Amino acid sequence: MRLKKLFLEIFETIVFIVLIVLPIRYFIFEPFIIKGESMLPNFHSGDYLISEKFSLFFKNPERFDVIIFKSPVQDDYYIKRIIGLPGETVEIKEGKIIIYNSQNPNGFILQESYQTIPLSYNENFKITLGKDEYFVLGDNRQASFDSRKWGALKRENIKGKVLIRIWPLSFNTYAK
Repeated sequence: MRLKKLFLEIFETIVFIVLIVLPIRYFIFEPFIIKGESMLPNFHSGDYLISEKFSLFFKNPERFDVIIFKSPVQDDYYIKRIIGLPGETVEIKEGKIIIYNSQNPNGFILQESYQTIPLSYNENFKITLGKDEYFVLGDNRQASFDSRKWGALKRENIKGKVLIRIWPLSFNTYAK
């Protein structure tokens, strides 16, 4: 009788994991550990993050969201910040990021309050994004492999938005 009860408890635990925990892990939240320095000073190598996926089923990511995505050029996941949105033109000129869109046909200079590591004044770049494309940059502009190198990021590659930093503990206040 005792052995039967033990097997029943093990079975219930397995069913719980399959029905509750796994769907949460694969469709709502996913953990990531940062490797590299591309998001300094806001995120550091070794930071343990939780990304949320659920909102991406209902709305598109927004400018300044910090996202986790499948690299378009390597078999790896990256963390970067969304700078340009679908249909916009992003220009980097004289150390400034200028965004052109239907609301601002003459462009506006992007103000990044979180940014402490500026772009190089020698860098010039311009890209027009397609319907489901985003322009992403690392916060550490000098050491980031991002849209300046490989172009636009397709919407389908975005896997989640950073929700919380578990270690060291910090709620996401970076997407402002």
